[in-house]
Amino acid sequence: MASSTFILLLMTILAFLSLQAIASDPSPLQDFCVSDKDSNVRVNGFVCKDPKYVKADDFFLAANLDKPRDTSISKVGSNVTLINVMQIPGLNTLGISLARIDYAQLGENPPHTHPRATEILTVLEGTLYVGFVTSNPNNTLFTKMLNKGDVFVFPEGLIHFQFNPSPNKPAVAIAALSSQNPGAITIANAVFGSKAPISDDVLAKAFQVEKKTVDWLQAQFWADNHN
Repeated sequence: MASSTFILLLMTILAFLSLQAIASDPSPLQDFCVSDKDSNVRVNGFVCKDPKYVKADDFFLAANLDKPRDTSISKVGSNVTLINVMQIPGLNTLGISLARIDYAQLGENPPHTHPRATEILTVLEGTLYVGFVTSNPNNTLFTKMLNKGDVFVFPEGLIHFQFNPSPNKPAVAIAALSSQNPGAITIANAVFGSKAPISDDVLAKAFQVEKKTVDWLQAQFWADNHN
């Protein structure tokens, strides 16, 4: 446990320092801009709280990221614990967030994108098969098998995934993302679980399958593994 905690803290610090230089969010124009979530003003991000009311707790969260998460509640066998500006108001305008991902045996974080962030991930425990796909027209797949301590980067906006190939051991990873609110679009959920449903005529043509196959997929329960 001590070794895992040390790696967790080290990678968090390194990721924070490296991603500050390439953050996709606008650069701050003051020391900090703690989000004022009670404000009725709508801006790109959050309005700044008056600095005289800012306190240390605005930059703190007792997240218990050293504790395992429950992966049994997820149909895909993973649990993503995201720490972003919604949990830590002090992250507003700082262009960074953090996630712990727990994977059950043979669990995965399914193909998804972060529309506003590059992601850098390190494996704390276990083994992960990871990859991303480039944009049209090539759609090139880049993959790598990662072991404990290995690091991999997923470029902003590209579809990517992580899979635990072990039938016997769970896996844990931590990721830093270059946005205070990176967003996540899980491909299967968005395509087959949208509200309202995309026309089965559209999806049948797009995937070159029969409409009854699309109807079956849309009838499934597309659960979110983000918490």
